[in-house]
Amino acid sequence: MTTARYESLDAIRGVAVMGILAMNIAAFALPFAAYSNPVAGGPVSGIDLGTWFVNFVLIDSKMRGLFSMLFGASTLLVIESATSGNRNAAGAHFSRMVWLGIFGLLHFYLIWFGDILFLYAMCGLLLFAFRNLSVKALTIWAIAFFVVGIGFLALGWATMALTEAGKMPAEMASKLSAGLAEMNAEMGPGATGYAKEMAIYLGSYANIVAHRTGNMLTEPFVMVLMFLWETMGLMLVGMALFKSRMLTGDWEAARYRKWALRCFLFAVPPLVALALYQVRSGFSAVSTFGASLSLSAPFDIVMTIGWAALIMWLIKVKANEALRARLAATGRMAFTNYLVTSIIMTTIFYGYGLGLFGSVGRAALYLFCFGMWAAMLLWSKPWLERFQYGPLEWLWRSLSRWQVQPMRKIPVA
Repeated sequence: MTTARYESLDAIRGVAVMGILAMNIAAFALPFAAYSNPVAGGPVSGIDLGTWFVNFVLIDSKMRGLFSMLFGASTLLVIESATSGNRNAAGAHFSRMVWLGIFGLLHFYLIWFGDILFLYAMCGLLLFAFRNLSVKALTIWAIAFFVVGIGFLALGWATMALTEAGKMPAEMASKLSAGLAEMNAEMGPGATGYAKEMAIYLGSYANIVAHRTGNMLTEPFVMVLMFLWETMGLMLVGMALFKSRMLTGDWEAARYRKWALRCFLFAVPPLVALALYQVRSGFSAVSTFGASLSLSAPFDIVMTIGWAALIMWLIKVKANEALRARLAATGRMAFTNYLVTSIIMTTIFYGYGLGLFGSVGRAALYLFCFGMWAAMLLWSKPWLERFQYGPLEWLWRSLSRWQVQPMRKIPVA
């Protein structure tokens, strides 16, 4: 298999890093309870509720899933590149993952709590063992990881639902009911944690960091325990799709279109039903936990694959050469664009910046999202015309190889 650069893979990664902001924008700008529960802070307008509805059905989890799939595919490329360059593939891979984990922890504690890099690094440590498997074997392993991860979260939801319905044994019911009441208070309508987070994130940088390194100290590790299974499954799917040439752009356009259509037809109706379930329940903790983390998971996974197929079809059929080049450059600088997005968004919304946290409606938040998309598309290509890597890609590569890498592409007078 060639280790050449695939423009289509870079372009779809560019869409993914832009899409993950569409998923995360509410978490940057609103208290965490509002991410899954649009009425956590009180009644909202119809357009804000509609924005949440569309996000839940089409974007939430799917863009993170797409990013995860592409991480798996890119991992294969890095391993192949090391092997073809007569470098130690295992050493190159594990060095990259260790440094990625360090970046992730710094991102979490110093910039934003929504980090996924540490989770990716921990999954990446396991990925090396799967590098030589066939497409069929990768698919089987991915399904196994999905079953364990979804089953774990579904068991939690079922326990909550039975407790709410009063069908748990008496000796367990009191403890579980107390925990459910606390969860409803924190995450449900009129969440008590809402005002608490407003005060924290409208405060000083020092206080925000103190909160993350104090109350939230173990959160990155808890995230690994909760989401390693699903994320590993998605990364293995990404490896399988790369080996099957789907992510390299080698399929016929009609095949991409067929896959996208089938995946969306399968996934959209149940996701719409789950969104309605949450609305009709008044966004109780049971409904939001179940719909967001367990019941939606199989359909989110299928739709993630559908998004990959749809984007590849659009790149092949609809996008002109200039747009493909812009998207590919954005994807080649995905690491830089991801972290720079966190810096810019927290500066806009947190108290040490413009202090807009909690004051912008959900629909209006997408104006900031579109602005950041434009910035990524505008600056990535000119940068890569001048330099070999994005700035943080260069730093990651230099640290991983324990040697400063050449940066400039052309001499500057």
